[in-house]
Amino acid sequence: MKALEQKILDEGTVLDGDILKVGSFLNQQLDVDFLLQMGKEINRIYKDEQITKILTIEASGIAIAVAAASVMHKNVIFAKKSKTSNVSGEVYSAKVHSYTHGTDSQITVPKDYINSEDNILIIDDFLANGEALRGLINIVKQSGARIAGCTCAIEKGFQHGGDELRKAGYRIESLAVIEKMSPSGIEFRK
Repeated sequence: MKALEQKILDEGTVLDGDILKVGSFLNQQLDVDFLLQMGKEINRIYKDEQITKILTIEASGIAIAVAAASVMHKNVIFAKKSKTSNVSGEVYSAKVHSYTHGTDSQITVPKDYINSEDNILIIDDFLANGEALRGLINIVKQSGARIAGCTCAIEKGFQHGGDELRKAGYRIESLAVIEKMSPSGIEFRK
């Protein structure tokens, strides 16, 4: 998505440790009109897949998942990173390591929300090493549902998580794939 690549170049900042800061439009402050453009692009990519639900992980994946859901007219489920008192009953769970935060979480989704009849689209904001997607894929597999594909707004191609998931047979459709990045510049995959 050329518009996303340009937005990253215009508003993104590369920080130490291969971190890309895009808080001005995707992570902390939300450019809703632009998110809706991304949602339309995700809908275009998956329009023939008969998606029943969208699955993401809290917190930064929620905005892009909701943008896609608003165009696709589907419900969004988000995996919580910690069990809370308002989650009762049986849950699907998986361990996920956050590259950005350097922490592990046990993500959970109530079993009532996904079943074997579902065709799930997984959406997240970033794809680096692929840990969040692997955790969400694990949850979908536990439910017996089908995985239609996975979409991330920004993939750090140089960290190879997306390439590994593609080799494992998953459809990964990232809206922008960064091949190289440093404080002096960003190069996108062609």
